[in-house]
Amino acid sequence: MRIRPIDLVDVLVYLVVLGVFVQLLPAVLSETFLLSLLTAVLLKVVLELVLWVKKRIVGRIRSGTTRTVRAVNVAALVLVLPGSKLLVLELVALAFGDAVQLGGFLAVTTLIVVLMLARGAMRRLLERSEGANPSPRRSRDPSRSPHRCRVGPPRMRRVDGANTRSRFATLRSPNPHQNP
Repeated sequence: MRIRPIDLVDVLVYLVVLGVFVQLLPAVLSETFLLSLLTAVLLKVVLELVLWVKKRIVGRIRSGTTRTVRAVNVAALVLVLPGSKLLVLELVALAFGDAVQLGGFLAVTTLIVVLMLARGAMRRLLERSEGANPSPRRSRDPSRSPHRCRVGPPRMRRVDGANTRSRFATLRSPNPHQNP
Protein backbone atom coordinates (compact mmCIF):
# COMPACT_ATOMS: atom_id res chain seq x y z
CA MET A 1 0.00 0.00 0.00
CA ARG A 2 1.38 3.35 -1.04
CA ILE A 3 0.91 6.45 1.11
CA ARG A 4 -0.57 9.31 -0.90
CA PRO A 5 -0.51 13.00 0.09
CA ILE A 6 -4.28 12.93 0.65
CA ASP A 7 -3.74 10.18 3.25
CA LEU A 8 -1.47 12.49 5.23
CA VAL A 9 -4.07 15.25 4.98
CA ASP A 10 -6.69 12.81 6.30
CA VAL A 11 -4.50 11.91 9.29
CA LEU A 12 -3.97 15.61 10.08
CA VAL A 13 -7.73 16.24 9.86
CA TYR A 14 -8.37 13.24 12.12
CA LEU A 15 -5.77 14.55 14.57
CA VAL A 16 -7.44 17.96 14.75
CA VAL A 17 -10.92 16.49 15.19
CA LEU A 18 -9.66 14.06 17.82
CA GLY A 19 -7.97 16.96 19.66
CA VAL A 20 -11.23 18.90 19.65
CA PHE A 21 -13.10 15.88 21.05
CA VAL A 22 -10.44 15.43 23.76
CA GLN A 23 -10.91 19.09 24.75
CA LEU A 24 -14.71 19.15 24.65
CA LEU A 25 -15.81 15.69 25.82
CA PRO A 26 -14.56 14.41 29.18
CA ALA A 27 -15.20 10.79 28.10
CA VAL A 28 -12.67 11.11 25.25
CA LEU A 29 -9.15 10.94 26.63
CA SER A 30 -5.65 10.89 25.17
CA GLU A 31 -2.71 11.32 27.52
CA THR A 32 -0.15 12.73 25.05
CA PHE A 33 0.06 14.30 21.63
CA LEU A 34 1.97 11.29 20.31
CA LEU A 35 -0.83 8.98 21.43
CA SER A 36 -3.34 11.27 19.70
CA LEU A 37 -1.27 11.09 16.50
CA LEU A 38 -1.02 7.29 16.68
CA THR A 39 -4.77 7.10 17.36
CA ALA A 40 -5.41 9.27 14.28
CA VAL A 41 -3.27 6.90 12.17
CA LEU A 42 -5.12 3.89 13.60
CA LEU A 43 -8.46 5.57 12.87
CA LYS A 44 -7.32 6.27 9.30
CA VAL A 45 -6.40 2.63 8.69
CA VAL A 46 -9.54 1.20 10.31
CA LEU A 47 -11.91 3.67 8.65
CA GLU A 48 -10.36 3.07 5.21
CA LEU A 49 -10.88 -0.66 5.73
CA VAL A 50 -14.47 -0.13 6.88
CA LEU A 51 -15.21 2.17 3.91
CA TRP A 52 -13.80 -0.44 1.54
CA VAL A 53 -16.04 -3.14 3.06
CA LYS A 54 -19.10 -0.86 2.96
CA LYS A 55 -18.49 0.03 -0.70
CA ARG A 56 -18.23 -3.65 -1.60
CA ILE A 57 -21.46 -4.47 0.20
CA VAL A 58 -23.30 -1.55 -1.41
CA GLY A 59 -21.95 -2.67 -4.81
CA ARG A 60 -23.31 -6.16 -4.17
CA ILE A 61 -26.67 -4.70 -3.16
CA ARG A 62 -26.85 -2.72 -6.40
CA SER A 63 -25.76 -5.64 -8.56
CA GLY A 64 -27.92 -8.21 -6.77
CA THR A 65 -30.25 -9.98 -9.14
CA THR A 66 -32.65 -11.47 -6.60
CA ARG A 67 -34.34 -10.08 -3.52
CA THR A 68 -32.66 -12.70 -1.37
CA VAL A 69 -29.17 -11.58 -2.41
CA ARG A 70 -30.09 -7.96 -1.77
CA ALA A 71 -31.65 -8.77 1.60
CA VAL A 72 -28.57 -10.68 2.74
CA ASN A 73 -26.31 -7.81 1.70
CA VAL A 74 -28.55 -5.24 3.41
CA ALA A 75 -28.38 -7.35 6.58
CA ALA A 76 -24.58 -7.45 6.26
CA LEU A 77 -24.50 -3.66 5.87
CA VAL A 78 -26.71 -3.23 8.94
CA LEU A 79 -24.25 -5.39 10.91
CA VAL A 80 -21.17 -3.59 9.57
CA LEU A 81 -22.42 -0.11 10.48
CA PRO A 82 -22.47 -0.53 14.28
CA GLY A 83 -19.82 -3.24 14.14
CA SER A 84 -17.29 -0.78 12.75
CA LYS A 85 -17.73 1.48 15.79
CA LEU A 86 -17.21 -1.45 18.15
CA LEU A 87 -14.16 -2.47 16.12
CA VAL A 88 -12.68 1.03 16.55
CA LEU A 89 -13.31 0.94 20.31
CA GLU A 90 -11.73 -2.49 20.71
CA LEU A 91 -8.69 -1.77 18.55
CA VAL A 92 -7.96 1.49 20.40
CA ALA A 93 -8.31 -0.32 23.73
CA LEU A 94 -6.07 -3.12 22.52
CA ALA A 95 -3.40 -0.82 21.06
CA PHE A 96 -3.25 1.89 23.73
CA GLY A 97 -4.94 0.47 26.84
CA ASP A 98 -6.11 3.10 29.32
CA ALA A 99 -3.91 5.84 27.82
CA VAL A 100 -6.52 6.52 25.10
CA GLN A 101 -10.27 6.28 25.58
CA LEU A 102 -12.78 7.26 22.94
CA GLY A 103 -15.79 7.17 25.25
CA GLY A 104 -18.74 4.91 24.68
CA PHE A 105 -20.62 3.84 21.59
CA LEU A 106 -22.41 7.18 21.10
CA ALA A 107 -19.22 9.23 21.56
CA VAL A 108 -17.33 7.06 19.07
CA THR A 109 -20.23 7.18 16.60
CA THR A 110 -20.29 10.98 16.84
CA LEU A 111 -16.50 11.09 16.49
CA ILE A 112 -16.56 8.93 13.36
CA VAL A 113 -19.38 10.95 11.77
CA VAL A 114 -17.49 14.20 12.43
CA LEU A 115 -14.26 12.63 11.12
CA MET A 116 -15.97 11.62 7.87
CA LEU A 117 -17.61 15.05 7.47
CA ALA A 118 -14.32 16.87 8.11
CA ARG A 119 -12.50 14.54 5.72
CA GLY A 120 -15.07 15.14 2.98
CA ALA A 121 -15.00 18.90 3.51
CA MET A 122 -11.21 19.02 3.34
CA ARG A 123 -11.13 16.91 0.18
CA ARG A 124 -13.72 19.16 -1.49
CA LEU A 125 -11.73 22.22 -0.43
CA LEU A 126 -8.53 20.76 -1.90
CA GLU A 127 -10.29 19.78 -5.15
CA ARG A 128 -11.68 23.28 -5.49
CA SER A 129 -8.31 24.92 -4.87
CA GLU A 130 -6.59 22.59 -7.37
CA GLY A 131 -9.27 23.28 -9.98
CA ALA A 132 -9.01 27.06 -9.59
CA ASN A 133 -5.22 27.20 -9.66
CA PRO A 134 -3.74 24.10 -11.26
CA SER A 135 -0.09 23.68 -10.48
CA PRO A 136 2.11 23.65 -13.58
CA ARG A 137 3.84 20.35 -14.00
CA ARG A 138 7.00 20.02 -15.96
CA SER A 139 7.11 17.24 -18.45
CA ARG A 140 10.38 15.41 -18.94
CA ASP A 141 9.46 14.76 -22.54
CA PRO A 142 9.61 18.04 -24.52
CA SER A 143 7.22 16.70 -27.16
CA ARG A 144 4.50 16.43 -24.46
CA SER A 145 5.10 19.92 -23.14
CA PRO A 146 2.42 22.49 -23.97
CA HIS A 147 5.16 24.97 -24.98
CA ARG A 148 6.99 22.52 -27.25
CA CYS A 149 10.44 23.97 -26.61
CA ARG A 150 13.11 22.44 -28.78
CA VAL A 151 16.14 20.85 -27.20
CA GLY A 152 19.12 19.89 -29.30
CA PRO A 153 21.01 21.20 -32.31
CA PRO A 154 19.53 24.02 -34.37
CA ARG A 155 17.17 23.11 -37.20
CA MET A 156 18.71 22.43 -40.58
CA ARG A 157 17.38 22.98 -44.10
CA ARG A 158 18.55 21.69 -47.42
CA VAL A 159 20.45 24.03 -49.65
CA ASP A 160 20.25 21.74 -52.66
CA GLY A 161 19.03 18.23 -53.38
CA ALA A 162 22.16 16.41 -52.12
CA ASN A 163 21.88 13.86 -49.30
CA THR A 164 25.09 14.73 -47.47
CA ARG A 165 25.15 16.56 -44.16
CA SER A 166 27.65 19.12 -45.47
CA ARG A 167 24.96 20.31 -47.86
CA PHE A 168 22.77 21.55 -44.96
CA ALA A 169 22.75 25.07 -43.65
CA THR A 170 21.58 26.11 -40.21
CA LEU A 171 18.40 28.14 -39.96
CA ARG A 172 18.98 31.30 -38.02
CA SER A 173 16.72 34.17 -37.30
CA PRO A 174 17.95 37.38 -38.86
CA ASN A 175 19.53 39.75 -36.35
CA PRO A 176 18.90 43.39 -37.26
CA HIS A 177 21.93 44.53 -35.19
CA GLN A 178 24.38 42.34 -37.07
CA ASN A 179 26.26 43.68 -40.12
CA PRO A 180 26.41 41.31 -43.11
